[in-house]
Amino acid sequence: MRLLIMGPPGVGKGTQATGIAAHYGIPAISTGDIFRANVKNQTPLGQEVSRIMAEGGYVPDEITNAIVADRLTEADAASGWLLDGYPRTAGQVDALDGELARTGQAIDAVISLVADTDVLVDRLLKRAELEGRADDNAETIRNRMVIYTEATDPLLATYRDRDLLVEVDGIGTIEEVAGRITTALDARLA
Repeated sequence: MRLLIMGPPGVGKGTQATGIAAHYGIPAISTGDIFRANVKNQTPLGQEVSRIMAEGGYVPDEITNAIVADRLTEADAASGWLLDGYPRTAGQVDALDGELARTGQAIDAVISLVADTDVLVDRLLKRAELEGRADDNAETIRNRMVIYTEATDPLLATYRDRDLLVEVDGIGTIEEVAGRITTALDARLA
């Protein structure tokens, strides 16, 4: 099974990705986790990513695409995977399409976790307070939501047009949301 998971900040993508991956016996692959591990270990990639982020930039698609393509060749991904945080741009969609075509694979479904923005802002403000993130205030969180929507809507439309999109209500307990996701995926893939 080859899956993507998308959703706005605070909706619980990472938590759900881990559970979905365990349920279906596939690895959850987070580009953010890959970047953080490389930064922590001060690899050449990590040093490049650190420099880019220190300048306030985004990691270029070329780097992200190469990392994902390389990760998908690892043994644990042979029978499937769930990508969390990728693709984020039309160029990344094209690169993933090319990699899948090259390897004779296809995406089975794209999970889109949906939630009311106000609920997510409240959730992220509580998390910021608990974690002492002074820079996470309502304005910056709402701005991240707008950026996410502007960047992701075209990607969601692409996957909707390909009849791959599975929209799931992302509000509820971890177990409730996980149940909705597996029910929707099992029905779609049956």
